[in-house]
Amino acid sequence: MSVRDLSDLELKALAFVDERELVRDLVGLVGVPSVSGSDAECEVQHLLAKQLSHLDLDLDLWPLDLAELTADPAFPGWEAERTEAWGLVASTSSGEEAGLVLQGHVDVVPPGDPARWSGAPFVPRVVGGRVHGRGTVDMKAGVVANLAALRAVREAGIPLARPVALHLVVGEEDGGLGAFATLRRGHRGAACVISEPTSGTITTANAGALTFEIAVPGVATHGSTSYAGVSAIDGYLPLHAALAGLELERNAVVDPLMAEYPVAYPLSVGKLRCGDWASSVPDLLVAEGRLGVAVGEDPADARVALEQAVAAAAGRDAFLRDHPPVVTWSGGQFGSGRYAGDGGALRDLVGAAHADVTGGPAPRERGAPYGSDLRLYAEAGIPTLHYGPGDVRLAHGPDESVPVDELVTVTEALVLTILRTCI
Repeated sequence: MSVRDLSDLELKALAFVDERELVRDLVGLVGVPSVSGSDAECEVQHLLAKQLSHLDLDLDLWPLDLAELTADPAFPGWEAERTEAWGLVASTSSGEEAGLVLQGHVDVVPPGDPARWSGAPFVPRVVGGRVHGRGTVDMKAGVVANLAALRAVREAGIPLARPVALHLVVGEEDGGLGAFATLRRGHRGAACVISEPTSGTITTANAGALTFEIAVPGVATHGSTSYAGVSAIDGYLPLHAALAGLELERNAVVDPLMAEYPVAYPLSVGKLRCGDWASSVPDLLVAEGRLGVAVGEDPADARVALEQAVAAAAGRDAFLRDHPPVVTWSGGQFGSGRYAGDGGALRDLVGAAHADVTGGPAPRERGAPYGSDLRLYAEAGIPTLHYGPGDVRLAHGPDESVPVDELVTVTEALVLTILRTCI
């Protein structure tokens, strides 16, 4: 770590960042299999609340009113229905708007095929200077960095003129339930850093992602007389080609912050359900996928574009012309988001903090091709960006892992961000 231009107070707080403590906390958190919608998603919130209770913070741990939230016209959707979920906010002072919010989600995606992992996904291990396990990158390392940064400031005994708040949320992976509920409860801040993995960069915009289903009809018959029926599989194939064409069209011109990606706004089909008997012609195929939303695009316009592409392809098929596929929108509905509102003050401050702890240049700015809670905080008028440990390309895959040294760097940069924002 460089010590250039650091004040005595900053050096004092940084002395309380302990690498072994960071690894211990991350290992403990990854060991809780908090898959979106699972019981462990609730368990991990109570575990974190217990840890935070030792820091003399004002805690708000509350059960989410799921009926009220899901009935809200602005509800961002979910894919894992829940009967219970919890919100958690910890603040250095109650009753005041936070000068800075550090936000992170505690839910993770399922581990997939365990045979693809070098070890059990939820049995964390430290190998080669990296912590391995589901959720290390996305985004429990970021959550640990948030907690450790605030803990360092508290343990250093440095008084803050403006409150700092931790927003720990559930349901980010499938729509943004926890962030939506936290903002609806009235928790706000003058600025927000979401510690999603950014690989040493700062993310100031992200694309959206809309979950869709396309139901493609057919006519069932015995496989031996397939000529007498209409296969829903055959009907789907030209629709799939049309979706590929739509993806190309929607990526012809992209926001400059997204220009580095081969495909800035991906359109992908991730699940197909079709048929119930091998020797029957299937009469229904359901395709489930996600439509990338361009930065600044109205999600309603994106939906129309997909619906029109499907309708046009169906109109060129003799059967589907009279039996059109049905497009529905379910699951997570992520709009795009962009950092704005403070003239770049938070971006520059976080960039300078990163440069000061690494001794290198300020991080470059870029966008992200995935949806996140950024857009919910931005919609609430809070300048919000991503800055956190890990490489998002390892998220959601086997052998997910995060470098320990990157976790330390981000934690130290967040310590400086707290001090430079709130003292």
